[in-house]
Amino acid sequence: MRKDTLIIHAGAHPDPSTGAIMTPIFQTSTYVQEAPGVNKGFEYARSQNPTRQALEEAFAQIEGGRYGLAFSSGVAATDAVLRLLSPGDEVICGNDMYGGTYRLFTKVYERFGLKFHYVNTQEVGQIEAAINERTRLIWIETPTNPLMNITDIAAVVTIARKHPDILVTVDNTFASPYLQNPLKLGADIVMHSATKYLGGHSDVIQGALMLNDAALRERLYFIQKSCGAVPGPMDCFLVLRGIKTLHVRMERHCANGERIAHWLRAHSKVDRVYWPGFTDHPNHDIARAQMRGFGGMISFTLKDESTEAAMNVLSSTKVFSLAESLGGVESLINHPATMTHASIPREERLKNGLSDGLIRLSVGIEDVEDLIEDLGQAIG
Repeated sequence: MRKDTLIIHAGAHPDPSTGAIMTPIFQTSTYVQEAPGVNKGFEYARSQNPTRQALEEAFAQIEGGRYGLAFSSGVAATDAVLRLLSPGDEVICGNDMYGGTYRLFTKVYERFGLKFHYVNTQEVGQIEAAINERTRLIWIETPTNPLMNITDIAAVVTIARKHPDILVTVDNTFASPYLQNPLKLGADIVMHSATKYLGGHSDVIQGALMLNDAALRERLYFIQKSCGAVPGPMDCFLVLRGIKTLHVRMERHCANGERIAHWLRAHSKVDRVYWPGFTDHPNHDIARAQMRGFGGMISFTLKDESTEAAMNVLSSTKVFSLAESLGGVESLINHPATMTHASIPREERLKNGLSDGLIRLSVGIEDVEDLIEDLGQAIG
């Protein structure tokens, strides 16, 4: 089945009791059993729910994996992966990552004895150099949030396979399963904030893990069930609905993103534009090889490097909404330094290229001419 058809039909089975083409919302906390342990496959909704089960099947299929697990948020999905580790274990991760992931690593898990090494994952040699006998996990984002850096997933997997105790997890949120499939490149686990492109309509918070290994799936399912960070059935229904249009939305996100990236680069008041579709973008060839398109996420800075200049743009748009998050049908504009990445100390941000003047765009699926006109009047 081809990708566009699969996305529409993933996880979908007509309801056996009614023939409903959409999976019903099973809004129940428990299930009647014929006798103790004799049931229809469902016991208690924290452990199983038919709506969530359909979504988890869809997650696996669209990412090209065998198993999917749904969580109450992307951070909860990340948390589940870290719960695979033990005190004293070490993690190698990127020095350019989502601020919420950094906060979870530094403010929660460092307290429990995990150690994190932050490296430039664009240079896979830095990953290999950081590995030691305690390394148990390599965590990468590609493209990264917010600098759009690209990591060679297959190369990282090749390095990790020299060490049988190391897992490779890829945060695939920015690309979505439509543009990139890390499992097919050898990654052990793929994480998504399903809040973003998978849901696609800014109306649900959810996370996802996709994987192929049955034993690893059982470990993560135990964590999901035991720790309880599961999404409700209505949230699962919303993401199931969102997935059905993922392909057409991503095509428009990519087309609009390309137009706006080139428009920004040609603007006299814009300094740098971060978008992996440029042929001179670092690791562009890798992005072109492992992605089907370059997405709708763009960051840029102005030639006027003052925070005031950036704030003027952020407060002047009329079609782009100033808001957290990304991946919805509507366009958003964001100031990472004070919003999505505020938990990262300023000196750390600046050292890794995230300046106070950086502006991040989540380009939606509106008419691109309206978006360009809006940015034009905001930048001036």
